[in-house]
Amino acid sequence: MIYFDNSATTKVAPEVLDTYKTVSEKIWGNPSSLHALGETADNLLEQSRKQIAELLGCKPHEIFFTSGGTEGDNWVIKGTAFAKREFGKHIITSAIEHPAVLNSMKQLEKLGFEVTYLPVDKTGRVNAEDVKASLRSDTILVSVMAINNEVGSIQPLAEIAEVLQGHPNIHFHVDAVQGIGKGIGDLLSNERIDFLTFSGHKFHAPRGIGFMYKKTGRMIEPLMAGGGQEKNQRSGTENLPAIAGMAKALRLLLANESDNVAKERKIKQKIYDHVVAESNVTVFSKVDQTSSPHILCFTIDGVRGETIVHAFEEQGIYISTTSACSSKKGTISGTLNAMHVPEKIATSAVRVSLDENNTLEQADEFNRVFDQIYARFSKIFAK
Repeated sequence: MIYFDNSATTKVAPEVLDTYKTVSEKIWGNPSSLHALGETADNLLEQSRKQIAELLGCKPHEIFFTSGGTEGDNWVIKGTAFAKREFGKHIITSAIEHPAVLNSMKQLEKLGFEVTYLPVDKTGRVNAEDVKASLRSDTILVSVMAINNEVGSIQPLAEIAEVLQGHPNIHFHVDAVQGIGKGIGDLLSNERIDFLTFSGHKFHAPRGIGFMYKKTGRMIEPLMAGGGQEKNQRSGTENLPAIAGMAKALRLLLANESDNVAKERKIKQKIYDHVVAESNVTVFSKVDQTSSPHILCFTIDGVRGETIVHAFEEQGIYISTTSACSSKKGTISGTLNAMHVPEKIATSAVRVSLDENNTLEQADEFNRVFDQIYARFSKIFAK
């Protein structure tokens, strides 16, 4: 089996599973309990928070645990809207955000907020000048993802941060779910960014766990009411085994980040060079520094994306049709639509997404199977 669908989810690392199992068996107290078992659990909780903060270069009290990227995005966007609505009801985002962001925006529009959806260029990148031109006196939030989950475009976060330097009261949120461990740490550590959201299952932690960075002094309203966990910001008993596992997964990921990124870029380049040579292939992902090292989106023109996915699956290779959150619904990629890709081509799009466990030998096998599949469909083109 060759697994090239890592942007949808990654396999939990063995070391992380060991941590999860050990914590589940030996440190099963509630971190909020006053007795010794609770204190032991709370100590591990705070140790995990400190480890994540050190890895990101921030303070432990700026890290909040969530159930994943979707909750984090909802919390930042709606929490900002509710906390700052007396100062304004205008929000800026891009047309290519994850559904967790775009659907949150739609909900806020029903509540009277105004949202500006920034366009992207043909490579799927926002223009910082468009952000500047969209700013208003009542703007309260700018939310732009780090790396697009469908075509892999890296957004100009530094340029957007520069635009927002003169507007300190506007919250700047970055959905960093696809960006962690992908060689853009300098972009994510920009001091002008107020909120970052992450999802553990994108870097070999369990599903259902994530975390948010919230800069000191930035206020948002809690969305989860209850027992007052996470400094009264996110109630609900903490999933300690998953949190401890996520902290370990992040440490393992970042320990060899530069080597992993270089490896992923070589694999991506090898597949890119092979598929782009065919006349009935359209490639939407770049292979330069404006694109992620791990995402490659392309089509075999005239063949539906799900047909291509199943053709590869028959040969033991797992890829996807753009975003996993929309693939089963059969909807056209929102990113490709925003890039003005014709519907006839967009419906053929598939995504290869890599991680550090993939190899150049797997790329060779992918290319071999690609040739078989392309030849099969070429016979159809000829008819």
